[in-house]
Amino acid sequence: MNRKPSYDFYLILATTGILFIISVICIYAMFYFKIAHIHQSPALIKIQYMERMNSVISPFLIGLIILLGICVPKRLFSTSLLNKFAVLLLIIVAAVSLLFGLKMGLLLLLLIALFLQTAVLFLAITGSIHLKFEKKGYWIRLGSSLIHMGLILFILDLFLYQYVTIHLILFWITTTTCVLGMTFCFFSDPVTKLLSLFSGKKNQENRILNP
Repeated sequence: MNRKPSYDFYLILATTGILFIISVICIYAMFYFKIAHIHQSPALIKIQYMERMNSVISPFLIGLIILLGICVPKRLFSTSLLNKFAVLLLIIVAAVSLLFGLKMGLLLLLLIALFLQTAVLFLAITGSIHLKFEKKGYWIRLGSSLIHMGLILFILDLFLYQYVTIHLILFWITTTTCVLGMTFCFFSDPVTKLLSLFSGKKNQENRILNP
């Protein structure tokens, strides 16, 4: 009997698709920048090119931020509660966007996602059984939480790139969380075995020192 794709599956599929499109746009923009010799053009042309590329990629970044705003709380809430939360969140973000501009609305959504993901990461570290994950295993859950945290911080870095110090801090935190997250997700079994081996040696040393 075929299993019906879950809510989680569709969110992952949508996120993957948007990230793929963003990657394609970034690669195209990078190569076109060199091929069209824009890097040798006057500053005004460079600024116009950057603004044009930003306008192209903006809808996909908006979609990604909205997906993150829905994807993160699904670890904490049931599906019915998640749907209500998502509707309420979009209403609040839409209201803030109308009053203060789209950038402020998206920044608010991003900060809410960051707050919730911090809670998810804390619960994952402590091994809470109340988190809702498709996959089981402590290291896979921790790795997934770290990757999501890195993705949120990466987008936040795009908002705050003009602040050099904050940009550098966010860049290195993003890099660290993503690398650790992917390591824990893709190599969860070796990590578990390595820690078990280390723990076994530690216990053996304690027995020798304290017979």
